[in-house]
Amino acid sequence: MQIPLTREAWLLFAVHALAPIFQEKGYSVPRVRVSCAIPSTSRRGSAVGQCWASGHSGDGVNEIFVSPVHADPLDVLDTLTHELVHAVDNCKNRHGKEFKKIAMAVGLEGKMISASAGPVLKARLASIAAELTAQWGPYPHAPMRVPSALYAASKPAPRAACPVCGFRVSMLKKYLEVGPPICPKDMLPMEKKGDW
Repeated sequence: MQIPLTREAWLLFAVHALAPIFQEKGYSVPRVRVSCAIPSTSRRGSAVGQCWASGHSGDGVNEIFVSPVHADPLDVLDTLTHELVHAVDNCKNRHGKEFKKIAMAVGLEGKMISASAGPVLKARLASIAAELTAQWGPYPHAPMRVPSALYAASKPAPRAACPVCGFRVSMLKKYLEVGPPICPKDMLPMEKKGDW
């Protein structure tokens, strides 16, 4: 009996195939684990990938999750490339300046929070998808439909924001009855945000 290729094995082969794109620009892809799973920070199913910094893993390995809503190899590789940028940066800069520098170097474009492959990178990813499919078979996954009701139950956490400078703080539920704090910079009452 032949054991079928798992999604995770296919994704690790994909990481290996994507690594040269980073190496050509002077970046080294660290050791990662990749799984097909719903990202923990996804609201209403919008996040298609997530990378956790190596410090969160017991053995210091970046953990990447690719959403099961995608089954097209090109979409999966696009998301995986974005998450590998986070792994290269070890999630230190979120979608900030250093992330943008790496992302643009490898060919991602657009708003950095949702940066995806530009035309040149997309053509290369299509070639990699074809190679992976020829060598290992198609991405062994069917798209998952995630009911929106699953996300409707999660409400945004209570927080407060300064109307002038935008400074934000998370609020503990036990202090909600006290009301929003004063902004330490502008000395103005902060506005309620999220679920109070």
